[in-house]
Order: sequence, then C-alpha cells, then structure tokens
Amino acid sequence: MSKRNTPQRRHAILALLAERGEVSVDELSRRFETSEVTIRKDLAVLEKNGLLLRRYGGAVPRPQDAEDGLRPPSACQQAIARAAAARIREHARIVVDSGSTTAALIPELGHKRGLVVMTNSLDVANALRELENEPVLLMTGGTWDPHSESFQGQVAEQVLRSYDFDQLFIGADGIDLARGTTSFNELLGLSRVMAEVAREVVVMVESDKVGRRIPNLELPWSSVHTLITDERLSPEAREQIAARGVELVCVAVPT
Repeated sequence: MSKRNTPQRRHAILALLAERGEVSVDELSRRFETSEVTIRKDLAVLEKNGLLLRRYGGAVPRPQDAEDGLRPPSACQQAIARAAAARIREHARIVVDSGSTTAALIPELGHKRGLVVMTNSLDVANALRELENEPVLLMTGGTWDPHSESFQGQVAEQVLRSYDFDQLFIGADGIDLARGTTSFNELLGLSRVMAEVAREVVVMVESDKVGRRIPNLELPWSSVHTLITDERLSPEAREQIAARGVELVCVAVPT
C-alpha cells in the first residue's frame, strides 16, 4: 500500500481496527510502509482522542461506557457460547474470564441451577446477577486494569488459588498454532492461575483469530483442553490443533 499522509493513515487505522477487532504495530508498520515509532505515535494520539485503547504491541477498540453494559454478541459469538454452555453441568463451579466472547456465555446460563461462578469482570458479574437462576457469584478482587476492563494482580491470583473449579472459560486475542493462545495484554499471570485451578480449560475464540501472530503467549497448548470456534476454521488449522491433543469443537454460524 502506498504511503498516506497522517490524517488519512489514522483514519485507515481506525477502519482496519473496526473490521478486525484488533491491530498490531508490526502489521500497521508494514501495511502503511512507515516506521513502528510513527505507528505508535498514531495509536497514542487516537487513544488520547478516545478512539481506541492501546495494548502491548497493538490496539483494540475502545469499550463502550460502563452504563451501556455488555456489547451485543455477534452471531458467531452466540453460537460459540451455546456450545460452551452445553458443556456445563448443573451445580458446576466455573471461572469466566473477561472478554466479549466469554461474556456471550452468560445469557446461556439462565437455565442452569446451582452454579458457582468466579469472574474478574464487572460486566460479567452484573450480567450474572440478572439471571433468573442467579448463581453464587465470586469476584477475584485485585487491581482494576482499565485496558482489559478487569481485575488483575497478585490479590486476584491469591483469591483464585483459594478455590478449585470444574471449568475455565477464556477467550484470546489470537491463536498461535505452534505455541497456544496469545494476547495483547502483558498482564498474563491471572489467566495462567485461572488455568491452574480449573480441571478443564475451554478456550472460546472466533476462527479469524486463529493464526494471528501476537507476541504475548497467554496459555501454552499444554494448558488447554478444549477449543471452541466456528466452522470457518481451515482444515490445516484443524489438523494442527488436534495434533496438540486439544479437543476441537467447530460450530455452525447462522447466516
């Protein structure tokens, strides 16, 4: 792509972000044929103007204001969430990590009785409280991280280690077929503790995130038991994931 002037480039960055859901500095630098320093300046200005949130190595869309609540899930996220909910028994003890795909799971839990649910997300907690069969709600506490819109840190990790859970439901910014789940977020400790205290780790992710190269390894394949995604996943990716010993569930997406 040919070089653009600064306003055009920043407008194009926002358009790409809206299309993909996240962007990386490396990718933008190559796409716009400019330095990573320039791209980081672009992202800093866009964040200052309230148009995005920077993450380590890239950026994600700015979440809606807290009073707006959770964003409506996409049809793909809803299909993934239904498949995930089907794996949850009544009276199960589960962890639901922060994120839009995992949040789509909450409306699917209304008919489940006797659940105990731990989360580090205020939005997830509020959605749980609105369920007809309201579960026992546990919060990690800890330090509020405005970038991930969740609680993080050592206090949250200590609270998690005081419990044990049947399942963890967690999303990802990307799936590295060689390494595991990846994230723009540098705060990885809590995700790893969540995986440690759960008997089954279920990753919920849309297929367009598979193969994305993001620097931060969140969970290695050895920590993942199940990956739920959509049927658009390529045959090659399916083979590589299955070869890691991970149970792969590919759901149909309504058109």
